[in-house]
Amino acid sequence: MTEIWESSFIENQMMWGLEPSDSAILTKDFFLEKKVKDLLIPGIGYGRNAKTFTDNGIHVTGIEISKTAIELARQNELNLNIFHGSVTDMPFDNKLYDGIFCYALIHLLNNREREKFIKDCYNQLKPNGYMIFTTISKDAPMFGKGKKLGKDYFEIMEGMKMFFYDPDSIKQEFGNYGLIEFSEIVEPHKNMENKPPFKFIMVKCQKD
Repeated sequence: MTEIWESSFIENQMMWGLEPSDSAILTKDFFLEKKVKDLLIPGIGYGRNAKTFTDNGIHVTGIEISKTAIELARQNELNLNIFHGSVTDMPFDNKLYDGIFCYALIHLLNNREREKFIKDCYNQLKPNGYMIFTTISKDAPMFGKGKKLGKDYFEIMEGMKMFFYDPDSIKQEFGNYGLIEFSEIVEPHKNMENKPPFKFIMVKCQKD
């Protein structure tokens, strides 16, 4: 996984532009309403989503597998603590956070890794803290493409494996971790308007 993302960031740099995703904007509004002050972003990339939180006074810590992405974040003047490593190696600190936001990452993990990742995120939440995941849906155009590896799990291109969620798998994987609600969100490609939008699912959990 490291090699794919490292070479991708080296080659494509800020491949998604600098505009935050719609999921990040909605999450920022929700977190401000819930008075979230301290946020963990696993898979922070070069920080395009992080900025919408830091600009609104939320303290952000990141985790990122690609050194190049971390360097790009620094170039974007995102001066925050980013742990270099894979989310599969969480936790990187003993801190508990008010909120966790994870965008377009969990579906890149296999079954065992997803289970551990959800549990690790939940364990790093303060009581009553929230975690929000945005993940790819079975309604996305890539579903069923490439080599089938398992139920709803495909290698859509060399080295790029994706698990596609539906309501049943959301309930199954997040049900024991404070699942409150989930809803579909259509994410436009803000830097490539001619590219069709992705259908994602936003999953919201709260720690008891």
